[in-house]
Amino acid sequence: MEVAQIAQLLSETLSPNSNVVRAASEALERLSVWPDFPFSLLSIAAGGENQGQKVAAATYLKNFTRRSINDDGTLSSKVSKEFKDQLMRALLQVEPAVLKVLVEAFRVIVAAEFVKQDSWPELVPDLRSAIQNSNLISNNADCQWKTINALTVLHALLRPFQYFLNPKVAKESVSPQLELIAKEVLVPLLSLFHHLVEKALATHDRTEMEMEKILLTVCKCIYFAVRSHMPSTLAPVLPSLCRDLIAILGSLSFDCAVNMEDGYLVRLKTGKRSLLIFCAFISRHRKHSDKLMPDIINCVLNILKYSRNISELDFLSDRVVSLAFDVISHIMETGPGWRLVSPHFTFLLDTAIFPALVMNEKDSAEWEEDADEYIRKNLPSDLEEISGWREDLFTARKSAINLLGVISMSKGPPVGTSSSGSSASSKRKKGEKDKRYGQRRFMGELFVLPFLSKFPIPSDANASQTRILNDYYGVLMAYGGLQDFLREQEPGYITSLVCTRVLPLYKMSVCLPYLVASANWVLGELAPCLPEEMSADVYSSLLKALAMPDKEDTSCYPVRVSAAGAIAKLLENDYAPPEWLPLLEVVIGRISNRDEESSILCQLLSSIVEAGDENVAFHIPYIVSSLVGAISKLIPANPEPWSQVVEQGFAALAVMAQSWENFMPEELEQNELSEKWASGRATVGRAFSALLQQAWLSPVHQLDQEGEASPPPSCIEDASTLLLSVMLSVTGSNVLLELKVSELLLVWADLIADWHAWEETEDLSVFNCIKEVVNLHSKYGLENFLVRRMPSPPAPPVPERSIIEGIGVFVSEAILQYPSATWRACSMVHLLLHVPSYSSETDGVKQSLAIAFSRGAFSRFREIRSKPCSLWKPLLLAISSCYLCYPHVVEGILEKGEGGGCAIWASALGFLLTSSCQYGLSATSEIKLIGLIVF
Repeated sequence: MEVAQIAQLLSETLSPNSNVVRAASEALERLSVWPDFPFSLLSIAAGGENQGQKVAAATYLKNFTRRSINDDGTLSSKVSKEFKDQLMRALLQVEPAVLKVLVEAFRVIVAAEFVKQDSWPELVPDLRSAIQNSNLISNNADCQWKTINALTVLHALLRPFQYFLNPKVAKESVSPQLELIAKEVLVPLLSLFHHLVEKALATHDRTEMEMEKILLTVCKCIYFAVRSHMPSTLAPVLPSLCRDLIAILGSLSFDCAVNMEDGYLVRLKTGKRSLLIFCAFISRHRKHSDKLMPDIINCVLNILKYSRNISELDFLSDRVVSLAFDVISHIMETGPGWRLVSPHFTFLLDTAIFPALVMNEKDSAEWEEDADEYIRKNLPSDLEEISGWREDLFTARKSAINLLGVISMSKGPPVGTSSSGSSASSKRKKGEKDKRYGQRRFMGELFVLPFLSKFPIPSDANASQTRILNDYYGVLMAYGGLQDFLREQEPGYITSLVCTRVLPLYKMSVCLPYLVASANWVLGELAPCLPEEMSADVYSSLLKALAMPDKEDTSCYPVRVSAAGAIAKLLENDYAPPEWLPLLEVVIGRISNRDEESSILCQLLSSIVEAGDENVAFHIPYIVSSLVGAISKLIPANPEPWSQVVEQGFAALAVMAQSWENFMPEELEQNELSEKWASGRATVGRAFSALLQQAWLSPVHQLDQEGEASPPPSCIEDASTLLLSVMLSVTGSNVLLELKVSELLLVWADLIADWHAWEETEDLSVFNCIKEVVNLHSKYGLENFLVRRMPSPPAPPVPERSIIEGIGVFVSEAILQYPSATWRACSMVHLLLHVPSYSSETDGVKQSLAIAFSRGAFSRFREIRSKPCSLWKPLLLAISSCYLCYPHVVEGILEKGEGGGCAIWASALGFLLTSSCQYGLSATSEIKLIGLIVF
């Protein structure tokens, strides 16, 4: 095989011409069956004409190797020993861009052969030799084997061992392969690592990129080796390794004036990896690392003193400080670590944790410049997370709060008696015991809260003192991190804290948005442990914050968003406001085209309706009209996917629609109640119809480029709930026309016919709509239900899909989906075939439905027929319903593609008749249906 030919084809795959790319790819696919093909790719990857061609060869080889893995995880015979040897040699020589791709092919082979099969015995010795003889270690400038390449191969070899290989085993021993790598490669490498660290740290004013990359890669290898396991040969060298890692961390500078050159950025990454190694030591290997704890703690404390510069740190430096906090947290959470850390509590709180929490100058500037952006960076972006820090932000501030919570939950020394205590005890009644004697109190009570109490709460008198305001921001952040500790306290303890240190902020005449937003967050965090008697005061303060308007040039968006989250937390913990309407009015009144805030308010609205139940349902007609008015202004004029706020608005309206239907009185005996409820249902129906008409029947949505209806496929599930409410409000043919039900159903049927959002939690309202459509047609006769009238000129005289035809496409597809959708869809089959009044002119529609339903049901049945299960019954009954209508047609479908289809179906029906109630027929109607077929 000509290497030049393959090289040319690889170059052509980089062409901007799609036809050229396709032709080259097809030619390469044909050549891939030849034995020499992978060797040619290796040759090009190592020595191609240009980097693009080399990377293309490496990429094709990676994909080729992945395809060589058999179904059982073993490696195909196509991957020979000769190929593996050549791959190893190529890996040791190629340039970084090619190595990054080519090493992925190596990882595939390693996972299949070395990890799973414990084969490739020469791999570890060959790799050890390659490292020893590489350019920087052998000091041979002419050596073609690159040290960084050899270590990258080691890194890829160790990656699988960072996890337990058999998660079903409770305590998995170290695999022999990992023990071999540690003994033959890692332990000798650590001696070299020590000398490299000394050499790298000797150059104080500069860094060498290649040296720094080697240090980082070695640290990555160590981390993967110890993350889950501890190889026996590594344990004795941990003290030496720990000293080297501490030396690397000690070389880091967190002075913002440091020149962040590329080499130093790699050093920061090495420091980050060193802290991750410490976390692994502490969490997974305490018996090997206990003696190292004092040195690790001192090292980490030296880093944490720079938390005062947190606002000036770049992302990577901030991550290092964040991990330093995490190391202390890990130490305190495992074993007797708090004894080692407790002497440093004062330093930690005063010099490290609290400085990381205060509002610094940069924070203040960002808040004043763009409060929206600040809150997006520092507080969560959606209501589910609104009362806590965003999970995707690994910030030093977040880690500091976490550590503060760990400290507060740690226990101090046992409480003993004092000289004053002895006199007090003498006054106790006979038999009364001192319950506190001998108990260990939380450090939150003994240490943390007393520290925080020294910071005065802002008031109108000191509102001009920036230091007081900024410090109190840190106090509030600290309170939010103490929820676990506070939940352990008596209710009066929390009441006193909230009443004296949080709620006064809401009564200040001077507006302090960032403090109020933080106070909202604290109240949301403490919602589960707030005493019932103070929930009303908390709610009143939060409602005031929720309605807070922007102040001149200062945005109060964070105040409103955090208040929404805190109120949602109160409702989740069963708090019921004295009046629901004021809250509803505030929420709806603030929904506008401000997408993010309005989306959160719509989510809060859903929570309010769900929590308020019948207390809110009474107000639904009024609030539906208001919310529909707000949402209608936000629906785009062009047929594009809707914005988040529109989708969340539809979701809130759907919750209201369901709540309203559930609120329907069981007995409408009182005329006044009956009339009021009927009037409310009419109001709700008109509002939903108007909104759906705007969304679906607007002129711009009527025709797409092919002349077909094309509304945006947004919120179909929630829109179906609204449509159902519209249909339920119909009381006569005149209302049917007024609400344009038939027109809406035509669009809806087209939308569900193209449904692709099959999930377990979806589509229930669509099926409910189908039932009501059939019911409505039975009562009033829906236009375009069975057959759609011919379109008016100049459109071509081709009839479009009717309502029931669109529904039929949806039901046919639903039969093939997840189990609950199959059950629901099969229950629709009999309804759609037998309830509507078909005529001789519309019999073709009925037959096409029966064909689609029986074909889909039998296809699904064949997938599961090997073992009886609960899905047998709905599928077989659906086929039976179709068979009663068109026996010969259904027989032809069953026999098509597989002989004996009718016999399979009949045999399964017989099983249903004779089986236990687990799979058998449970209703008289089901037995009657089968009886009609059998007899």
